[in-house]
Amino acid sequence: MHIQIVLFDGFDLLDAIAPYEVFCAAQMYTDENLDVDLVTAEGARLVSSGIGGLQIPASGRIDPEKAGLILVPGASGEVAGEGEHTVPSILRRAMETKLTPLMKEAMQRSDLTVATVCGGSLLLAMGGLLEGRHAVTNHLGMDVLGATGAIPITARIVDDGNLVTGGGVTSGLDVAIYLVERELGPRIALKVESLFEFERRGTVWRDQGLPVVQQAPVAADSAVGHESYNQHQGSKDTPTDNLFDGEWKAAISTPVGKMSVMLNIQTRDGHIYGEARQGSEVAAFKDPVRRGNQLTWSQRVTKPMRLNLKFEVMVEGNSMTGVAKAGVLPASRLVGERLVGSNKL
Repeated sequence: MHIQIVLFDGFDLLDAIAPYEVFCAAQMYTDENLDVDLVTAEGARLVSSGIGGLQIPASGRIDPEKAGLILVPGASGEVAGEGEHTVPSILRRAMETKLTPLMKEAMQRSDLTVATVCGGSLLLAMGGLLEGRHAVTNHLGMDVLGATGAIPITARIVDDGNLVTGGGVTSGLDVAIYLVERELGPRIALKVESLFEFERRGTVWRDQGLPVVQQAPVAADSAVGHESYNQHQGSKDTPTDNLFDGEWKAAISTPVGKMSVMLNIQTRDGHIYGEARQGSEVAAFKDPVRRGNQLTWSQRVTKPMRLNLKFEVMVEGNSMTGVAKAGVLPASRLVGERLVGSNKL
């Protein structure tokens, strides 16, 4: 069995080295040949880890054509802020390398399992590789994971067939031991657990078995109904003026890059309709709601990465200002100008 552990500049040491040691330990207890390699998207080189910058040598390049297992760790860096040393910035730089197309090729193979630890699932999701897949990441990034189109599951380990993902940083041990059990059997996994004096935590989530039936509390139902009613009323009571109508040239400054978007907004029968154009891609606004000179909606973007953003903007004359949010990522500032002649003022 061939196992490749991916390294990239800024990777988290424990995410990668804990599974590496588990797989090497498993090799001692089986006659099956286990090859464990540290690899990068570029090939053999020294790779600097996250905080601390410890350098680890990688022996070769990711090979998506080799059957077996590829494990992707998360990043180690600053949690807050928008600087180049934050976890989102480190993941974005890794995503923009050849790692994303190589992993896309790997995930299309039936004889290869892709595993992630902590923010490793975010790295793949930011590249558009986990859309519609069940996954977990560090608890701080679960909202962002959902914003990429993945299906976030609150569990220590999530098994989605050829994709196995782990939660926080220490889940690397759990993920690796679970993979040893899944691929080599419980006898080998138990030997590794005994050697490390560590017992795997939590139930592994799979999309199988009986569905969960849970009746929501009455108070929660009432709150949801009240919120939906208010949103409906906000949309219904929208004035028929054309405050937002027209073609808008907008710029969004995100923590992982700047992007330009053209917004086309129209008011018809008291309701707001809009679409956003990013390059050749056009997507309609989702659930637009206007209250006075404020407009909110959800929007799918694909650059600089795939995200579902929630927009909140205000208009004064031909100027638009606001923010776009995705989970716990810092809010991105939006500035826009209405193109001359695109609206009847």
